[in-house]
Amino acid sequence: MGIAEIKFNYLTIYSHIITYGNAADPAITELIRDEIETMWNEPRGKILLDGTELSVAFTITAQLLQNISPEEIFENTDPKNNYFRIEEFAHGNISFVDGIGCNTGYFKLENLYKGSTTAAHEYGHTLGLEHPQLLDLRGKGVPGIMYPRGTLVDAPYQYNPAAAAGDSSNGGTMHPKNRKVLKEDITSLKLNRLEFNNGLSVIGEFTSIWHPDHATLR
Repeated sequence: MGIAEIKFNYLTIYSHIITYGNAADPAITELIRDEIETMWNEPRGKILLDGTELSVAFTITAQLLQNISPEEIFENTDPKNNYFRIEEFAHGNISFVDGIGCNTGYFKLENLYKGSTTAAHEYGHTLGLEHPQLLDLRGKGVPGIMYPRGTLVDAPYQYNPAAAAGDSSNGGTMHPKNRKVLKEDITSLKLNRLEFNNGLSVIGEFTSIWHPDHATLR
C-alpha cells in the first residue's frame, strides 16, 4: 500500500515499512527497505497519464516497532504504512501478505536473505499485483518479480541450472533470487487508472491485521 504523488513529471509512490516480531531487528528492516526501493526503481518505469509521460519512482522508508500493539495497526489511517511481522517460523513455511492490495503480512526470516527478492515480491502484492497465470517462462528470459516459486524458467534461472525443467526435487524450477522488477511490472500496476486529488492518490487498501507469532499457535 502507498501514496502516489504527481510532481515535476514524476509519479512517486511512497510506502513506509514497519516491522515487528521476535525476528525483526534494524538490519533486517533496512534490508527489506533497500530491496524494495532498489528493485522497484531499477527498470526506470514510465507511464503516460493524460498525454504526459511521467517517470515512475519509489521512495521507501522503514521503521522497527518490535512491540507494536494490535490497536496501533487497527487504528492506523496512514496509507503509506505497511506492517510485517517477522518470525523464524511461519505456517506453510513461506512469507505472505493478507491480500492483493493490502498493508499487512507475515515474513519468514529464512526468506529474507540479501538478494532473495521476497520483500520486493510481496510489496508488489500490496500494490495490487497477482501471480501471473502462465507459469512456464522457458524461452522468455528473466522472470518478472511476481512469478512464484515453482515457475518453469530457462536453466540459468533455476535453483540448479543442470536439473531438468520441472524437476523440483533437483532444483529444476525458478530460484527467487533470479526475479527482477521489469518495465512490464510497472505497466501492470495500471497507475494511469488512479484517481488523483491535488496530485495525490492511494494505492491499495487497509487490511490492518496484527499477526501473532505462529510458533505460539502450534
